Amino acid sequence: MTDDLPAGPAPAPAPRSGGQDELRALAAPRRLSVDDHMFTDPALPGTFRLQLFTAPGARPVAVATQIAGEEGMSLMNGVETFAGAVWEKHCSDQDLPPVWVERQLELQGALEETRFRRVGFAGADRYRPHGPSWSVITHEQLQDLVGATVATDRGAGYVPRPAEPEPQLVFAEYAVIRLARPEPFREPACMPAGVPWWRRWTRQVLPHRGDARTCCWYHGGDWHAVNAMALEVLERARARSVDPDDMQEFAIAHANAAGASRWQTEALASLFSVSNALQPASQTGYINGQHRAQAMLEAGVRRTVVLHHVDET
Repeated sequence: MTDDLPAGPAPAPAPRSGGQDELRALAAPRRLSVDDHMFTDPALPGTFRLQLFTAPGARPVAVATQIAGEEGMSLMNGVETFAGAVWEKHCSDQDLPPVWVERQLELQGALEETRFRRVGFAGADRYRPHGPSWSVITHEQLQDLVGATVATDRGAGYVPRPAEPEPQLVFAEYAVIRLARPEPFREPACMPAGVPWWRRWTRQVLPHRGDARTCCWYHGGDWHAVNAMALEVLERARARSVDPDDMQEFAIAHANAAGASRWQTEALASLFSVSNALQPASQTGYINGQHRAQAMLEAGVRRTVVLHHVDET
């Protein structure tokens, strides 16, 4: 492994980092000059506890501690930017970045919980270290290096990220004409890709209510009848505050009470399945349901029911 190199356009090779001789050469009695429990760099979102140990004539030592899963970039992935930010903010008069040691706290009892890692850099332009390499350093070695006590925890000033609310499942009425152009697969004989705009508008004016076809399941019944039931189910479910996870069972009961055919019951149930509902997506067209969308567009169905994932805010 390589050590930090002097700043400048043409850095020279340096001794390998992490060895006992190097640690002894860097060791000095330092004092804790910074203990920031929520250090962050605006250029790279992420927080960690920064313990910075300094002494006149000695190279600063920065100890960064973070809990796995914190908001933003992890210590390992953001090490160059984080080390550069500490260098610029707290050690700007130094020609080299601070000696960088990081600790990623994992789950209780995991092996990584007890490990500190010394990070050496292959080179450094002003406040921009690069080429990181990692080597294990024990807590005892670290305290010998800084000549002071090094805290091993995240710190009482750590503010955990608030738990993000789970998206809410919402079934809603939707105009079929607004659905993206489907690109169905597996059924090339009866479902050529896409429905041209002129054809979908024509079908909206002159809906097709022909007999069921045997080419595939999607053409096996009347989507007009199914969606009429779906809108009734949606209205009744809202009046009774039916939970989204219970909508499929509620829809099947409605279909049975209405004397729906087996195909109609299956089709209605598919529209209210939280795992198989028609889900439009702005970027990709569909999360689910483009075969059903194709069949509805061909039939000229005007209104259907789709599933949205809505943030609580």
